[in-house]
This record gives sequence, structure tokens and C-alpha cells, in this order.
Amino acid sequence: MTPAIFGLSGPTLCENERAFFRDCDPAGYILFARNIETREQLRALTDDLRTIHGRDKLLISIDQEGGRVARMQPPEWDAFPAGSAFAALYAIAPASAIEAARCNAMMLAHDLAEVGISVDYLPLLDVRQEGASDVIGDRALGSDPMQIAALGRAILDGLARGGVTGCVKHMPGHGRALVDSHKDLPVVDAADEELETDLAPFKALRDAPIGMSAHIRYTAWDTDNPATLSGTVIEQIIRQRIGFDGLLLTDDLDMEALAGTVPQRASQAIAAGCDIALNCWAKMDDMVGIAKALPSLCDKGAQRLDAALTAPQDAPKLPPREQMLAQRDSLLALAGEVA
Repeated sequence: MTPAIFGLSGPTLCENERAFFRDCDPAGYILFARNIETREQLRALTDDLRTIHGRDKLLISIDQEGGRVARMQPPEWDAFPAGSAFAALYAIAPASAIEAARCNAMMLAHDLAEVGISVDYLPLLDVRQEGASDVIGDRALGSDPMQIAALGRAILDGLARGGVTGCVKHMPGHGRALVDSHKDLPVVDAADEELETDLAPFKALRDAPIGMSAHIRYTAWDTDNPATLSGTVIEQIIRQRIGFDGLLLTDDLDMEALAGTVPQRASQAIAAGCDIALNCWAKMDDMVGIAKALPSLCDKGAQRLDAALTAPQDAPKLPPREQMLAQRDSLLALAGEVA
């Protein structure tokens, strides 16, 4: 198995994609708006991917956060609130905010599982910082680490109840970035003691099944490399200090925060200790290059992947969607928030 997650070019597989995926056997896939039209089409696409691999337990993922990051859009699917809505409610009614976040995640899981998606890149555990880039902004669950951890735990639980695995991001924390890592490399010069604030939510949820790295250079820990490519940050900070032993993915390797070719970035990330390289944009030359550059998924990575996809399999049956919707919206209304 190739330790990579690949994107797809359109709403159906083209023949060269089908042949390539069959041969290289990637660990999974990520879907974007270009892959999504209707429920029936999307379910057919995810069924097709499972047929290629001959296994039901397949990592098929998406960024379906709510707010401005949502690949499945109205009118085919409902809109969902951004993380800031739950942060606002938490300020006046913490228990209600936790329950609203759980209900919201259960609804997300209902929509994703219905069309064969097994992983959602949610929750963000980034601690929102004053003056930072808006790339996180209202996606964040707040600026208090323990509030973020409580809401993040509810989101992971809600997704799992619906049979979908969550992913905590962006380890070890994206909240201080002054530039958008999609466009440039953020450099965080905060001292180690200050960065403890950023680590706190990830420590609290260190048992999460999947985590995603940040393309950020933290000079307190590594003056040369961003976290995704830093053996020091991955081993000493993410694995040891945070205590995270789940499946570790890179953020998208096409982002301009990283230097070198995409296959070179993938190779460096795996060598640094990431389990799986995430390559989103379905460029066949890059995907072929990654498949050639990477070793097979190691035994430990395979165990982590299997555990991440096994965790939600025994999820209890969800309440009716209308019931979850009514409960979430009645709670958000306490803070004047709407979905």
C-alpha cells in the first residue's frame, strides 16, 4: 500500500486514474467540490473506489467543516455553521455548546456516511490568536485551549456516533500563523513556554484516531524545517510531548508553504515521521512521482490506519436527522447563532 491520499480529477473516475489507483493502492482518497454533484453520483463514486480495492473499510475523506470550508454545498446538502458559532455559545452556556457541537457533528456524519465518506477533517484544535492570519479565523473553536478541547471532543464523538472518523488539525497548532500556509511558509517565533498553549488542546485529545500536521516552522523547535518535514517536531513534540499515537497525515503537499517538487515533499514528510502524505489536486504526474518515491506503508502506519477506520464501525444508530437539527438549532439560538 502506498502511504498517500490522492485527489480525483472529476465526478467520475477516468480510466487512467482507475488503472493507476489499482496498481499503486493508495491508503485513501480526498474529495473536493469538483468531485461532487448529487447524492447518487457521489455514492456511485465512493462505491467505485471501494470496488477498485475490494474492501469496504477504505479511507475516503473530505473537508466538511461548515462555514467557508464545505465541499458538499446547498441546495443538495444543508449548510453547517463554522466553529465560531459553538465558541459564541460556549461563552454563555458551555454544556449547551458541547451538546450543539455533538449534534452538529452527528448531522455531518449522517450526510457523509450516506454517500460513503469515512473520514472528515474536523475538528480544528488550533487556538485562535489575536492578529494572526484569517486562514483559521472563524473556523476556530475559540481562543481558550480547554474550551477548544471540550468542543473538539464533542465533535469527534458526534462524528463517530454516525460512523465517521474525525481528524484533529493542524498539529502542533496553526493559530499563531501570520500568513496563509496555502500561499507562503508561516514562521512562528514564539518561545517554547508560549507554545504550550497551542499544544494543550492536542494533548487533551491525544487519543484521536487521526491527526494532520501543520506546514509551519516553529523556531523554538526546528529553525530549518516546517513541522510536516521536521523529524524533531514529529517525534519530540507530536509523538512524545503531545502523546499522539494515531495516524498522522500531512496537510496538503501542494501548498506553497513547502519547497521542492511534490514527490520530494512527500518523501521528506514520510522520512520525518508522517504516516501518510496528502496530495489533493489529482495531477497525474505528481501522483505517479509520489508512488515511485515512497516506500510501502510501514507496519505501524498500517495498524494506525486500520484502527482509525475501525473505531466508528460499532457506532450506535443516530436519532432522526430532523431531531438532531432541531436540537442543534435550538441550542445555537441561545447565543443568537444560526446555521
